[in-house]
Amino acid sequence: MKPMTRLGAGIGWRPEIADAIERLPELDWVEVVAENICPGHLPEPLVRLRERGIVTVPHGVSLGLGGAERPDAGKLADLAARAEALGAPLVTEHIAFVRAGGALTASPRLEAGHLLPVPRTRDALDVLCENVRIAQDALPVPLALENIAALFSWPEDELTEGQFLAELVARTGVRLLVDVANLHTNHVNRGEDPLAVLDALPLEALAYVHVAGGVERDGVWHDTHAHPVPEAVLELLGRLRERVDPPGVLLERDDDFPPEAELVSEVAAIRGVLSRPRALSPAGRSGTGLLAEGTARATGTAPPRHPEGGAPADRTTPEDTAGPARQRLAVAQTAVLSALVAGTPVPEGFDAARMRVQARALAGKRAGVVARVAPELPRILGEVPYRRAFLGYARTRPMAGGYRRDALDFAEHLLAAGTPADDRARRELTRWWRDRTGAKPPGRLTRIVHRLAPRRPAGRGVS
Repeated sequence: MKPMTRLGAGIGWRPEIADAIERLPELDWVEVVAENICPGHLPEPLVRLRERGIVTVPHGVSLGLGGAERPDAGKLADLAARAEALGAPLVTEHIAFVRAGGALTASPRLEAGHLLPVPRTRDALDVLCENVRIAQDALPVPLALENIAALFSWPEDELTEGQFLAELVARTGVRLLVDVANLHTNHVNRGEDPLAVLDALPLEALAYVHVAGGVERDGVWHDTHAHPVPEAVLELLGRLRERVDPPGVLLERDDDFPPEAELVSEVAAIRGVLSRPRALSPAGRSGTGLLAEGTARATGTAPPRHPEGGAPADRTTPEDTAGPARQRLAVAQTAVLSALVAGTPVPEGFDAARMRVQARALAGKRAGVVARVAPELPRILGEVPYRRAFLGYARTRPMAGGYRRDALDFAEHLLAAGTPADDRARRELTRWWRDRTGAKPPGRLTRIVHRLAPRRPAGRGVS
């Protein structure tokens, strides 16, 4: 596998802290959410960083490579265009699924609006590997995939996190984006040993590392990216540093942005960890990933890699490798996502309490994003009534067409129910909705039918 580009210490670029990022001392590189930029209209602060020679890496969040469907060709083309517009040395995405349902299950399509964990099964690995190969063929630069944080586990896991990632690399040659904050999250929430994961990884495939903050509530760690980086996460970064010299490390901060001095301090803390001398064991801990790969190949579970670290030399067709597995994975993921966003029963074997926590987290995130893309809604309704109404709406009404469509559907739902009760607020909401849809607000008969019609949860018929 070819050596990865040296990146150094960086920070996730966000428009809210663009000015502070430009002033950061010794800034080596930035990462930008791919879906938040347009190749022909890059934000001026980002353009200035690139003119200074600051490397910029696009980080995708919507491909859903761990989902049952093949990657969307349009989304892949968009990600490729962003990589080229930024002159990026690589692009990154997540090992996650973000949608389910649709043609594979003959059920309504469901959107999570969030990264959800894939089962660590042979079926899921076969599908993921095929999806990764499709993505690699469509992208102009190497692809790296990130391990995600999770609030719940799948009951039928067949592989550990480390085994799953090692075999993924062995079969596809994909790079890894190791998020040590997510390793900490999964240690708290799922009891997984982060050091065992690090020991199993093929660290020669490491592209770079994420570091972020979170918060613990009622025994559950929430990976918020809105809190300071805890000492436990920096300690994990140090344990990773003992095993390998990371090509790059990046601080993620997505909300509740601190004063500039705190950002400078957090980046400095990361640099401090990276400056520590390495203390390898006599056996050389950075080789443990190669051992895992060799074991997989010796047991016949992984085909040989291309000598340059690309796709396997004996690649077979998608129809030969993932067809039946896609169908089984689609049914399983649809049942899980339907329970989380449409109020259907939790599938057998899952921790119902943890699934409720995840469902509340998804609804809360959805309410927050809708409030940001349509700030008129909480202004018209009031902050507290808006959130209460939206969470009630989201309990059994999955998102189907993105957050802007979700805002319109929510407003239509309120109007159909004859709310809000305040005449002024209802008239203002009607004008807002009509200006964006060009439609007439629901009439009295429509509202009556809406109230009487039985609700059919999404995903009905999926077992």
